[in-house]
Amino acid sequence: MAARIVVMSDTHCRDWEEVHPDIRKAAAEADLVVHCGDFTGMGVADGIRRDARKAVVVHGNSDPVEVRQAIPYVETVEVEGKLIGVTHPAWGGPEFELADLVPDFPGPVNAILFGHLHEPVIEGRDGVLFVCPGQEYSSFAIPSTIAVLTVETDVISAEMRVIESAR
Repeated sequence: MAARIVVMSDTHCRDWEEVHPDIRKAAAEADLVVHCGDFTGMGVADGIRRDARKAVVVHGNSDPVEVRQAIPYVETVEVEGKLIGVTHPAWGGPEFELADLVPDFPGPVNAILFGHLHEPVIEGRDGVLFVCPGQEYSSFAIPSTIAVLTVETDVISAEMRVIESAR
């Protein structure tokens, strides 16, 4: 049996209703929704938890104190026998290395889902699938994207979906 995970990050919205309707629809249809931080308001986290079958959320560096107090920085979830880590590193830029995310998790993980970069990443390295879903709003030269993972007992695959072209 396969599980479908919708991964999002960096919505930078206060309310779930501000998030693109195609993203909200994808979230409602997924087996699991993961938000990798930077909601900027509890309304997004609450909306995901309300509409999703199951949700995992972590806070990001742009989230206010009340969000940081209510939502963890790092989570690990097991899906179809695979361990998936979720985080929002508060650092980035030229010094960013995917391997620097691994110590955030107690023990080996099969995938790490993360936010903060605002640019989509799907990369396998040393047996770990790293996925950054990009950002969930369209701006500058960066489109709105989500990642969709398919998790089976023997494999995790990921694809990026463009929700809205860059403006």
